[in-house]
Amino acid sequence: MEQSQNITQIIIDTINTIFENMFSSIDNTLYSLLDELTFISSDILNDHYFQDILGTSASSGILLVANALLFAFILYYGIKFLLSHLTYDRIDRPSSFFIKIILFGICMNSSFFIIQLFIDFISNISLFIRSIGEDLFHETICFSTLISNINTNISIDTSSLNIFTVDGFIKGILSVSLLNLVFSYSLRYIFIKVFVLITPFAFLSLMLSNTSWFFKAWLKNLFSLLFLQIIVSIILLLMFSVDFSNTDLFNKFIYVGGMYALVRANSLIRDFIGGVSTTITQSVKSFKNFK
Repeated sequence: MEQSQNITQIIIDTINTIFENMFSSIDNTLYSLLDELTFISSDILNDHYFQDILGTSASSGILLVANALLFAFILYYGIKFLLSHLTYDRIDRPSSFFIKIILFGICMNSSFFIIQLFIDFISNISLFIRSIGEDLFHETICFSTLISNINTNISIDTSSLNIFTVDGFIKGILSVSLLNLVFSYSLRYIFIKVFVLITPFAFLSLMLSNTSWFFKAWLKNLFSLLFLQIIVSIILLLMFSVDFSNTDLFNKFIYVGGMYALVRANSLIRDFIGGVSTTITQSVKSFKNFK
């Protein structure tokens, strides 16, 4: 009987050690990375190779392709304008079309500057929200500080973790949620770069009424991806408002609810304003349905 108990204890200790090592690895590597992935500013554009792909002038990178398509749009309009005299189709007046060429052509070739302002505008809003929390709680409002406070103040200690207790269960949920956030926000980071790269084509599409839908879809998707960090800032602000010194079970599950809210934030934004999904499970399902 005693030998059986010893074997059981050895198994439990082994499982706890495995989870201790896994959670410790997550704690030491992912928190600061998650802050960088979530709170995006125009620094995302300060990449030499990225700027070369987008184009630093009208004769390089994607801007070169966009300007070539601009001439194709002009040719298309010219042919359609001539045919309209035979088919009596309604078409933009030449003066209106050339105003669009000048206006949106300038916007297209100033894509880098415009998108930089747009990203910084969203970033400054999220910074303002977090600065309110810093003034109120005298702590940096970010994932690193949040998880550190949770681990320190609600009796979740990875050095003496017992996965078979309530605290161990909560720690497991928090770590899995954190890992989910890293994958989800990494996908968001890539999507933002993709939508930034197609900015010239978005402005180009405004030149014709039957292609303007592309700009609307581009703007909705990019805005929803960037708007996510504003929602995340608000959720973090609410989580920091919880009394960390109070270690009752209610507060512990509030932290779990907050992490789940962070995981579901993208889905919430998609329900309200639409946009692309960065939730890993939804993306995998969409890929399977596509096939």
